[in-house]
Amino acid sequence: MDEALKQEHTTQVGATVRTLMGNLWLPAVFLAGLLFCYLPAFHHAAPHGVRIAVAAPAHTTSTLQAAFDRTAPGAFDLRQADSVRTAREAVLHQDTVAAWQPDTHHPQLYLAKADGSSLETLVENAVGAATAAQHPEAAPQLQVHELVPTLPGDTSGTTGLYLALACTLPCYFMVVSLQRAGFSRRKQVLTYVCGALVIAGLTYVVPAYGYHAVTKNPLILLYLCLMAEAVTLTSFGLVAFFGRFFPAVAVVVFMMLGMPSSGGTVATDMVPAFFRFLHPVLPMGNVVDAVRDIGYFHHENLLRPTLVLSAWIALGSLLILLGWVKELVRTPAERAQALPPAAPVDDPTMEMPLCTLTGRATDRSGLPLAGATITVTTEHGRGILRTTTTADGSYTAANLNPGSVIVLATAPGHLPSVTRVRLHSIRPVHYQDFSLDTRYAPEGLLPV
Repeated sequence: MDEALKQEHTTQVGATVRTLMGNLWLPAVFLAGLLFCYLPAFHHAAPHGVRIAVAAPAHTTSTLQAAFDRTAPGAFDLRQADSVRTAREAVLHQDTVAAWQPDTHHPQLYLAKADGSSLETLVENAVGAATAAQHPEAAPQLQVHELVPTLPGDTSGTTGLYLALACTLPCYFMVVSLQRAGFSRRKQVLTYVCGALVIAGLTYVVPAYGYHAVTKNPLILLYLCLMAEAVTLTSFGLVAFFGRFFPAVAVVVFMMLGMPSSGGTVATDMVPAFFRFLHPVLPMGNVVDAVRDIGYFHHENLLRPTLVLSAWIALGSLLILLGWVKELVRTPAERAQALPPAAPVDDPTMEMPLCTLTGRATDRSGLPLAGATITVTTEHGRGILRTTTTADGSYTAANLNPGSVIVLATAPGHLPSVTRVRLHSIRPVHYQDFSLDTRYAPEGLLPV
């Protein structure tokens, strides 16, 4: 008897652990992302190869480079320019982030606030210190000029990041929430495509016409549409391959890795090499670059953002197509055992309050039925979840949306039992027991 109780306790502990793991994985993903992505990228921003055009002879540029390398190895990359005009042009064409004329009497520094106020401040301080070091006795005053000022509503040059976030988070949550709508695959795709266009349109109109935070150039709307479609289609394409865990993959790709590598708040020249490598690959960094280039520069660097965002849209479309093919080639037995592609997603940020259904399965004599299968479906027969009873015949079906569900109990050698249960959000825990009749073969044969 003690052994049976011990086994039952072990089973209950195991069930509790599985329940916790099955419902706390999304907070764990966010925690890991904040600790291992955001913190390393932002807690100690340091320059890495920041490009500065120097309007001075080659030997002067080499001397200044050597001085920078002694104080901050690898932080700055000085590039010799034939004239001040050439150096300024390098800034305007985004070849460098600053232009410096280290004149003995009238040193000049030309910056672009559109590259980000944090990067501008960093360069100004570094060049100012270098100027003072060149003339320790009577350092001339460094004259700072703003070549590319930002709009009134974009004082820090970070609007591109917030536009990218406005196209990312709503599109992701749209995919999560519509998993429970019961739409066909075709209707889902159509809804996502149209919804992404609406999100992108609002993301463009409100900042451009309401806050004057972005230029009223329709090209920006085009790239916001590409961004929204890339996030939406790729997120939906992941559902067929990762099921209820697809939010983890989408969050990691589009948020945990995308934001630190975007260059929106901290310039890519100031984040670790891993995030500098991801910047030209992930959608968020490309849409930030596109918005910045269209709004403040000469539209000369749009090829990469166009190709990368289009590639993500193509990837999402391919994943959706492969998911459809994967569903087609399933055998009837596999379809019966697997949840459908549109199975609900347990996302705590979107599904509160949720309900729990619990109870016991017994035979007619009241003995518990261990290992009985409990299947929960919608009223239209779409599977929600499947679980089995423990040694004492009990079961728990958690994370159910309020509303009517169909609950089916089956066990070998017994007749199935089915019932309709109405779940209410005001009563989070509902109880439903099952008593299954023994299934007998014709008279004179053993039961099956």
